Amino acid sequence: MQILLVASAFNSLTQRVHAELRDRGHTVSVELAPHGESLRAAVRRYEPELIVAPMLKTAVPREVWTAHTCLIVHPGPLGDRGPSSLDWAIHENASEWGVTVLQADAEMDAGNVWATVACPVPPVGKSDLYRNEVSDAAMAAVLLAVDRFASGTFTPRAQDSGADAADVQVRPYVDQRLRRIHWDSDSAETVLRKLRAADSQPGVLDELLGADWYLHGGHPEDSLRGRPGELVATRAGAVCRATTDGAVWIPELRPRRRTGGPATFKLPATTALGDRLPALPESPAPPHLDGRLRTWSDIRYREEGQAGFLSFAFPGGAMSTAQCRRLLDAYRTACSRPTSLLVLGGTRDFFSNGIHLNVIEEAADPGEESWANINAMDDLVEAVLTTTDRLVVSALGGNAAAGGVMLALAADEVWCRAGAVLNPHYRLMGLFGSEYWTYTLPRRVGTDTADRLMDDALPVSAVTAQRLGLVDRLVACGPQDFAAEVAATAVRLASMPATQARIAAKKADRERDETVRPLASYRQEELVRMHRVFFDPDAPYHALRRAFVRKEPSAGTPPHLASGLPGRHGEVARRPGDSVTGMASRKAAPGPDGC
Repeated sequence: MQILLVASAFNSLTQRVHAELRDRGHTVSVELAPHGESLRAAVRRYEPELIVAPMLKTAVPREVWTAHTCLIVHPGPLGDRGPSSLDWAIHENASEWGVTVLQADAEMDAGNVWATVACPVPPVGKSDLYRNEVSDAAMAAVLLAVDRFASGTFTPRAQDSGADAADVQVRPYVDQRLRRIHWDSDSAETVLRKLRAADSQPGVLDELLGADWYLHGGHPEDSLRGRPGELVATRAGAVCRATTDGAVWIPELRPRRRTGGPATFKLPATTALGDRLPALPESPAPPHLDGRLRTWSDIRYREEGQAGFLSFAFPGGAMSTAQCRRLLDAYRTACSRPTSLLVLGGTRDFFSNGIHLNVIEEAADPGEESWANINAMDDLVEAVLTTTDRLVVSALGGNAAAGGVMLALAADEVWCRAGAVLNPHYRLMGLFGSEYWTYTLPRRVGTDTADRLMDDALPVSAVTAQRLGLVDRLVACGPQDFAAEVAATAVRLASMPATQARIAAKKADRERDETVRPLASYRQEELVRMHRVFFDPDAPYHALRRAFVRKEPSAGTPPHLASGLPGRHGEVARRPGDSVTGMASRKAAPGPDGC
């Protein structure tokens, strides 16, 4: 079936719908940031049989929805209406929510119902909930609605009809007056709920150290205390702020935009505060965290049997130079333990999206910070690739992109939750990429597929990733169950007698590959190209990074999305005609220090 996706942005849910509909044989085109005329033109151009809107902030024109079936994905249960559905779910401490697929109509969220699917609401931030439980429910509802449409026999019903008619509730937009934190009276649980309901957008507007900030993210703290509202400690770039009965960790801040000034963006809290930050104690997290202790740490390690588990959770999946170095230190410590298997990742939500573009954009010299960041990523990937005394498993509980995918591929096995989406490419940011991808990606999927993934620059579902060879094991479970599923499988694998034989074979394979071509040569050749881009002020990377970080509106739909076929967006970092094999076989020019 010819399906047109219309969306305000190619966000995580739109990517998943795009990938999974393509998996099922549909021809999928995309129209981004549609206004009335652009959508009308797209409909004339593609002549779709069905229009699906996974995430749309504007109304579909009457002349479109009266002539075509337009399915709107609303992140709320049957009868829920309004623009802040998930915010209200968290704000009101709901234990269950849902997603409803509605037919576009004159009144927002009031159209006839094609499908509705319930989902749980765990105590996580809104963006985490959206990418996971809500995404699972939305995908199930979309596939059910598409199948019903294709059957030609299903009649959608009005929301207020039938024995199970919904109680319609139109919820208002959640503005900053409702989000406001009252530090002198709100409990830690109340503060956390307000922070989670605003994560990652729009954040909670608050006054801190004499300036206005949006607070992003929130995690509980059991032991630290202070006067309500004051900062009491820092940890790994986050700040700990006291409440009436405890404290909360806030990982990121965003300054309030000045009138007429440029758009602001999220940064690690201590980086954002800069010289405003008073001298505070750095409070390291305990090395082992049991279920009774509630404190935040973005890197954790534990052991079970012969398996070690090194988990990490960085906001937005971005990994700054400092975060890469801390994770590398933790990885080396984990490798000093007497285990036979090490799981990297293994929690819910993002695995990694590669280098931290926000921190780079804020740096005094973005080129230098880009260079430091990519080298720190490469150091981490190299450590994984050269681990030969145990098996390493990358466990992807959520999405991964660019260098984050390549970090995962450095492991011996990749386990992936079935609802995850992978973006194994770099070129939409004007980059060639590093993280040893020219070694790991062709080794897994072959040269032709590696070239296609890089050039198409399209998201792939977990199912397709397994079919291509990017993923070894699919874990079919809910987001909350992923860690336990991974742990049980890892402990079994670590204890198997055959695992020791696999470790010995792995060591021999690495030694053979090093003899054929040293890992250092892959890194050098990749970094020669990255260095050229980072330090060229006219390279498209800088403008593309700036637009991404500051969320500048798209000028239109990128060609590679318009028909699901390869296209061009910005500069393609690989020269026309280059293949992975051809690129890797050419002798590298002398590179800068550190290559």
